[in-house]
Amino acid sequence: MPEPPASPPAPGAGPGKRRSVLLDPAFLRLWTGATASGLATWALPFVLGLAVLDRTLSATDLGLLLAARTAGFLAAVPAAGVLADRHSRRGVVLWAGLAAGISAPVIAAGLDRSLLLMAAGAAVAGAGQGACRPAYQALTAEVVDPGRRQQANAAMTLAVRVTTLVGPSLAALLAVFLGTGSLLTGIGLLWLVAACVPGRGARPASAPGPAKPPGGTETRSSFLAEFAEGVREARRHPWFLAGLGALTAVIATGYSATGVALPLVSRDKYGTEVVLAGAMTAYTGGALAGALFVARHRPRSPGWAALAGLGVYGFAPLSLVFPVHPVVVMAAYAVAGIGIELFNVPWFTAAQREVAPDRLARVSSLDFLLSYGLAPVGLAVIAPAIDAFGAAAVLAVCAAVCFAAPAAAALVPGSRTFSRPPATRPAVLPGKEPTR
Repeated sequence: MPEPPASPPAPGAGPGKRRSVLLDPAFLRLWTGATASGLATWALPFVLGLAVLDRTLSATDLGLLLAARTAGFLAAVPAAGVLADRHSRRGVVLWAGLAAGISAPVIAAGLDRSLLLMAAGAAVAGAGQGACRPAYQALTAEVVDPGRRQQANAAMTLAVRVTTLVGPSLAALLAVFLGTGSLLTGIGLLWLVAACVPGRGARPASAPGPAKPPGGTETRSSFLAEFAEGVREARRHPWFLAGLGALTAVIATGYSATGVALPLVSRDKYGTEVVLAGAMTAYTGGALAGALFVARHRPRSPGWAALAGLGVYGFAPLSLVFPVHPVVVMAAYAVAGIGIELFNVPWFTAAQREVAPDRLARVSSLDFLLSYGLAPVGLAVIAPAIDAFGAAAVLAVCAAVCFAAPAAAALVPGSRTFSRPPATRPAVLPGKEPTR
């Protein structure tokens, strides 16, 4: 039975009277699926880490499995962007979730038996995760009307942060009663929820393009050509390229400092793991506060405000340079958490508003491919750099990059509002609406 499209806004609801997106059944289904996928994505490395603690896996095996998952993610993201623009976004979410769901019991079957089987399952899990990301971004634009997308994106990111905050305690509690295999099966069930619960949105009209050949037949372009079309669409938006460059730089440096240097500083400078745990908790709490704030407030210059939020991530590595009180480190991470959501929510909302609807998944896949894809490079480089130049010097460079990259992006035309400057917009023909 076909699923109904997303519900339209209530009659007579003006911009200030729109019903909350949290009361929309179509969005709640999408939110539930996205939350399940986020929890499953986070849980896999954590559960595999528990397997290392009980000596079912070695640390080397864990590294190989996480590398296989990353490889699957990077391979699937661009292909999923093309498929989600070519076919149904709902269909891509379904098949990606099913693939990831099947991979979890495969990994469980390989425990203590076959590392190769586990690696294959981890690669499929990463592919499912990667395929879901651009499809969910595009599906949000189909399910939610433009006036409520910022609130919807804030609700999505709130779910991710709550999962990060509550998940470790819940997983540790379940591990007392369940083995690693059972926990992996539970991850598979979460992926089934992510695959099956979201509904179908109302597919927007396609952007103007070349006319079809006579007879109505259309030659399908190759995957590479269609992905290149998404890259060209991204290039039409200077603010997007600048913001993506800034985001990639911050993740590759500031995120790497969090992942590698924070545990070292917590151990060597403060002699306790409390600083590590407190800083990460403060970061998540700050992100929750930032998402709640941006759900209701829209600054006059949303692009500049978002880039400023991204820039304050620099306080996180900067707090590790000097011999400050642990509370200062935790406060810096709380500020970084607030800032990252002040960037994320307007960034996703602007892409859903400005990018041509039939190319949104490909542009989103480019976003995830660069920002998340280059994160492992930063993680791989920062530890040898600390050994060669010292932690203080490397952290200072990371902080400088986090401050400078968003500031440079703010100078690009259109960055103030995260929209194309009027001079670069195509002319609107009589009777036609511009496609954004």
